[in-house]
Amino acid sequence: MSAPAAPAAPAAAIRLSGVDQVFNEGRQDEVAALSQIDLVVGAGELVSLIGPSGCGKSTLLRVVADLVEPTRGTVQVNGKSPRQARLDQDYGMAFQQAALFEWRSVAGNIELPLELRGVGRGDRRARALELLRLVRLEDFADHRPWQLSGGMQQRVAIARALALQPKLLLMDEPFGALDEMTREHMQAELVRICAETATTVVFVTHSIPEAVFLSERVVVMSARPGRIAAVVDVPLGARDEDTREDPAFFTCITQVREVLRGRAGAGAVAGAPGPAPGADVR
Repeated sequence: MSAPAAPAAPAAAIRLSGVDQVFNEGRQDEVAALSQIDLVVGAGELVSLIGPSGCGKSTLLRVVADLVEPTRGTVQVNGKSPRQARLDQDYGMAFQQAALFEWRSVAGNIELPLELRGVGRGDRRARALELLRLVRLEDFADHRPWQLSGGMQQRVAIARALALQPKLLLMDEPFGALDEMTREHMQAELVRICAETATTVVFVTHSIPEAVFLSERVVVMSARPGRIAAVVDVPLGARDEDTREDPAFFTCITQVREVLRGRAGAGAVAGAPGPAPGADVR
């Protein structure tokens, strides 16, 4: 009797292999931003990138988004080149600032990607209202952005990023400018939204508790040139407000902090140094 077939490996939303990013290569002002990045992000996974300021977290996000072409190595997004994934609009992006258009209504801002795609007015409006219900802002469809709080504006930005139903969401410190209470609320909202939409998320942050609360895995990067110092698993299960009081939550925070301090950590990549003691990891 033949042995049962091994279970299929989960699909990869992002696959990076041997990625280097060198700006102005060969010139006097050459800057090595990333070095030998190997990373696989599974479909439906929420992964955070954390590391010292200037370690290349945002650069790595831009490489995935086809905003920067890697100097060396290969990148695949949903099994495609980053360029093809961008052309196919496979991903949405959210940044630290919501970057909403003040002259458009909240619904109008969410409709913009659909409008550019040529979707009809009625279908655009229906999709915008659906997303406003998802982010719990259905009563604010006809408001202007300036009438909303910072956290509400970020929810609109997330809704706009999800307008075209992307398989992947790339987020570059989207909650960095919010106060602590609003930030924690937005973290919980993001976990809920991703669970409901099965969207893959890569999330850049400087906050260790934020990375641990949000993520299934935290990718810890070294000081420039950015390398992956370790990938820390976060086995906390479903996230809610009680998660922040769970001893396992603090254990994971300590694991990430130890790697950031350059000490040995679980999952450390051989030969990948951590940041120097005292490095700014905020």
